[in-house]
Amino acid sequence: MIGALGIVIMLALFMTKMPVAYVMTIVGFVGFSLMKSWTGGMNLLSRGFYEAFSSYGLTTIPLFILMGQFAFNAGIGRRLYDTAYKFFGNIRGGLAMATIVACTAFGSVCGSSPATAATMAVVGLPEMRRYGYDDELSTGSVASGGGLGMIMPPSVVMIIYGVLTEQSIGALFVSGILPALVMTVLYILCIYIQCLRSPQQGPPGEKFTWSEKFKSLKNMADTLLVFIVVMGGLFLGIFTPTEAAGIGAFAVLAVSVIRRQLDWKGFVKSLYETLRTSCMVIFLIAGALVFGKFLAVTRIPFNAASWVSDMNMPNFMVLAAICLVYIVGGCIMDALALIMLTIPVFFPVIIDMGYDPIWYGVIIVLLTQIGVITPPVGINVYVVYGVAQGSIGKVPLEKIFKGVIPFLIATIVGIVIMTIFPQIVLILPQLMY
Repeated sequence: MIGALGIVIMLALFMTKMPVAYVMTIVGFVGFSLMKSWTGGMNLLSRGFYEAFSSYGLTTIPLFILMGQFAFNAGIGRRLYDTAYKFFGNIRGGLAMATIVACTAFGSVCGSSPATAATMAVVGLPEMRRYGYDDELSTGSVASGGGLGMIMPPSVVMIIYGVLTEQSIGALFVSGILPALVMTVLYILCIYIQCLRSPQQGPPGEKFTWSEKFKSLKNMADTLLVFIVVMGGLFLGIFTPTEAAGIGAFAVLAVSVIRRQLDWKGFVKSLYETLRTSCMVIFLIAGALVFGKFLAVTRIPFNAASWVSDMNMPNFMVLAAICLVYIVGGCIMDALALIMLTIPVFFPVIIDMGYDPIWYGVIIVLLTQIGVITPPVGINVYVVYGVAQGSIGKVPLEKIFKGVIPFLIATIVGIVIMTIFPQIVLILPQLMY
């Protein structure tokens, strides 16, 4: 009863727009103290925060965020978009397809969904407006494509999932590569079908020779090199995820300085944004750890797992219900907060049903990818909305939300495919180990 009451109070505090980390910490601390003792609650609070902020494993987060910030401020996204545009721009919907490909490529050095969406919005929206693209398609593709930054390694969401469930972050990273490529293909097919039904939405752009196309590939050389070094080192076991993050951040910085595309102002801005974002994420993890201990003493997660087992429902129905919770929850809650709130409850259920925890991690990321483009929270939509005001003029929010609907359907199709064919997710981690 105390556990259920704590969850209700927490949801009520969320409605006040109080920071999620504060809410989870306060509810977890008070609830644990009531069930055990105030001394125990104080010990839990101090230990939880110390473990989070002194954890060696969590150093991966600020390093990968730093790598993404260097890439963002050095204009790597612009070069990637230029290459993708030369290959796809001459076909119907080609600029939107180029945006999706560029989002996937940029996600390989960024790991942040809003940062990927912001970068591609700055670069892609003016170009699509110039070639007569419908705002619904252009903004929808940018907002949805930004979500690919969550699944393409390195991914901050995967790091947090790995920390909370004690899974190998390296295996999680590798498991995201093929699903990211599958989602990219599904998004491209989605654009193709849209332009087949309404050709005026994405008229063809200028055509480039094969010589010009291949010359543009040099723009991707540095990004490809960083990705190969980071993921190749992880795959071969040469270095740990933390070492990979440090090497990746240094590599992007070195490339940016050599190309003279990162000035002192951009360097300082990268450090500031990394510090701000890292503190926010680690504070969330600390709050989630405190709240998770509170849930553990209430035995809600274990009772939920045994309750589901006793119902003798087919596994796919239980999985579908969990997916529905994430889809609905993503509409009203931040992705990181949703993961840290639900993992302690659902993870024991998933393991009890015999599902692979690495596979489940990828499914979770795909589900939270839906949350970044659905109202009312849909952070990527608001990022694109803000960028559009400064680049192409005001685009109504409802038009952007309407534009992401086909991509939502494509994402759900992708989740179904990964569920029916789990080896798409697991084959690379199995080779790795």
